[in-house]
Amino acid sequence: NPMFPRSLTITIITMTDSLSLSLFYLLLVTALHIHHVHSFTTPTSSSIPPSLSHVSSSQSSLKASTANEGTIQVPRSDGSTHQLSYRIARPMSLSSRQAAPIVALHGGPSLPSDYLYPLEDVVPYRSILFYDQLGCGKSDEPNDISLYSIQDSVADLKALLKKLGVRRFHLYGQSYGGILAFEYMKSVACENREEEDDDDVKCLSAVLSSAPTDVPQIEKDFERLTKDLTLPLSGDDDDDDDDDETPIATPNDAELAELFRVNHQCRLPEMPAPLADAYANAGSVWRGTDAICDYVARAPPEDASRMPSSMILRGEYDFVSEDSVEGWREVFNTPFLRYKTLEGCSHHGLLEKGQVYGEIVDSYFAEYD
Repeated sequence: NPMFPRSLTITIITMTDSLSLSLFYLLLVTALHIHHVHSFTTPTSSSIPPSLSHVSSSQSSLKASTANEGTIQVPRSDGSTHQLSYRIARPMSLSSRQAAPIVALHGGPSLPSDYLYPLEDVVPYRSILFYDQLGCGKSDEPNDISLYSIQDSVADLKALLKKLGVRRFHLYGQSYGGILAFEYMKSVACENREEEDDDDVKCLSAVLSSAPTDVPQIEKDFERLTKDLTLPLSGDDDDDDDDDETPIATPNDAELAELFRVNHQCRLPEMPAPLADAYANAGSVWRGTDAICDYVARAPPEDASRMPSSMILRGEYDFVSEDSVEGWREVFNTPFLRYKTLEGCSHHGLLEKGQVYGEIVDSYFAEYD
């Protein structure tokens, strides 16, 4: 999957140790060795089948014609500034009071927003603000690793909202994007300790989709799920009492990768074009669970203002397990926290069951418009 670094995706290394790919690409590359879990790692564009690249490019071009695109500059502590690229679907509705816009946060880190664009198709009427976080997609990718952090990403989000004049919005974060959404809301809650009704910029509600509270726990979950998939299979088709089971060979790396994908990442026969687009434009400097390997969500101080009502969404077969999302109950300082499991889905419910997914997200946000 594209969202988490070390714990959520597999880091794949070529024989020259120069290429790190996502779990989705294990099936597409030969002579690879599974080295570590990396839910947020990224593949190279050369590993994407031409047919997928062609289809996804045409779809992206079609969507871009109905959206406004632009860039802003964001600062870093060393005095440097860098460009963030954004895209606003249905820009005329960005200031709507009836259906507040959605600010969409992609995962990775460093897997750009391409794979979230289908939100436009399943969430009608609302304006949706997408942007590529620093280090991926159309945004700048500075080589200095010290310029990247969750705190810097929170500051970038605040700068983007201010620059575009977005005052009332719903926050949507997928995978690592859910972690970023939480940290943004916590930061605002800490800033507004004595300003409970600050109406300058207001997050009305949030959806955290397939977002874990504990990245080290995801590492353990991955190992468990992978072990389950590698257990030797056997079968006894006879009706007699003899135990004449015939062992089936343990899957090789490529087969294991595909088994993991179709079971726990994206339960579709082929990788969707938007996801192929995202991998083609993914970053390489600050990515995957390696970038946030020690992250564990912490509650805001007791004197912080109350965080927005939020829904925690995950797939029935998601590698982000129930245990790894249960921790949100302990760190949100709001009593209005809702949990929802998407039946038949894994990590990418938006791509697996788009209409159902869109209805859940849109109807939840409508409660807080």
